[in-house]
Amino acid sequence: MFWTALLVRILVITLAHTYRIRSFQDHFQFGWEMGRVARALVWGYGYADPFVGHTGPTAWVPPLYPLLIAVVFRLAGVYTALSGWILLAINSLFSAAIVPGIYEIAVRSYNRKVATWSAWVWALYPAALQYAVHWVWEMSLTTMLFSFALVLALRMRNIGDVSRAGNPQTTTRWLVFGFLWGLIALSNSSLLLFLPACGVWILMGAPEKAAVLPRVSLAFLFFVAIIAPWLWRNWKVFHAFIPMRSNLGAELYAGSGPGSNGFPFVATLPLVEYHPEMLRYKKLGEIPWVREQGAKAKAYIAAHPAHYALITLKRIYFYWVGVPHPSEESPAGEFLRELNYCFLSITGWLGLLLSLRNRTPAAWLFASAFLLLPLTYYFVTVNARFRHPIEPLIAILTVYLFHSARPRQQTN
Repeated sequence: MFWTALLVRILVITLAHTYRIRSFQDHFQFGWEMGRVARALVWGYGYADPFVGHTGPTAWVPPLYPLLIAVVFRLAGVYTALSGWILLAINSLFSAAIVPGIYEIAVRSYNRKVATWSAWVWALYPAALQYAVHWVWEMSLTTMLFSFALVLALRMRNIGDVSRAGNPQTTTRWLVFGFLWGLIALSNSSLLLFLPACGVWILMGAPEKAAVLPRVSLAFLFFVAIIAPWLWRNWKVFHAFIPMRSNLGAELYAGSGPGSNGFPFVATLPLVEYHPEMLRYKKLGEIPWVREQGAKAKAYIAAHPAHYALITLKRIYFYWVGVPHPSEESPAGEFLRELNYCFLSITGWLGLLLSLRNRTPAAWLFASAFLLLPLTYYFVTVNARFRHPIEPLIAILTVYLFHSARPRQQTN
């Protein structure tokens, strides 16, 4: 299934020419801010310039995927078609690697039939491969790492293991846990909301909790060691503690400031040369500008709490039902896209509720992911791609839901 998934994605990239990315706005759609940072790295400016021109150091995006883009740019050229093909092929490798992760999650939590169907759905379903073959961004990498983290959690709880001999929570596994979550933090730090819940869930299954605690401490130290160079770099460059990325205040103002309607209001972001926000961004520098935007956002929210509550509800709706595309040329295409997106949310939630009712061993772990991972997006900003890390779980739970309905149909 892995090779089939990879081949399908490579064929789509090659035959549909998705690697030929538009050169609009100086190739900004080729990786957006991450592509800009990668270009700055290759050109010798360091980790900088996420928008237009040379604007100085940045921590706007975490470093893992921009560094990957920079390596490809160094080998195949900045913003070239070859670089586009290589990066989308790498994305496809990440996306295809989710297939065995899905299979193991499903076979441990449910059964072999659910696992097989879930893996094939991810391998072939168009919505599962869209980001890998179209977007030079971190979604496929983050989703792969998160799927591996779920597999590891199930192994450490002995979920689905026929033989339960020995302690599954070895030092090596806890170190891998810290390593995986360090990489996730450097890819998409929003997922860190789930880390404490995942760690506690694993620890609850430890046969001897006191004996495991030193291993948990080692995992934490390993996690810190993975992210420490990035934190130290930000401290040295900006003279400020920046947990993982610097853009929270700007995104909050774009999503919840004047004129906001639940979408990011991009006119407040420094995306266009000579735009007032770009000029102020250059003048102040990234950190002071983001702090200023954050202060304006908090003041506006405090003055308009009902508006903020309304757009928060809209973001919750958009996250699960579908984020409209105002520029969609085909109303029919937009309707079908939203229908598919919403249908999978409904079936995913129904499959989760059925798992909780049937006391599936991993159900509360899955529920924690559904409840915690969207929280940042509810309150700050929303986009359809933000749901991608939990879409492997949605695929599994959807298959489980329909598989569970079969015996009742046969009985009737």
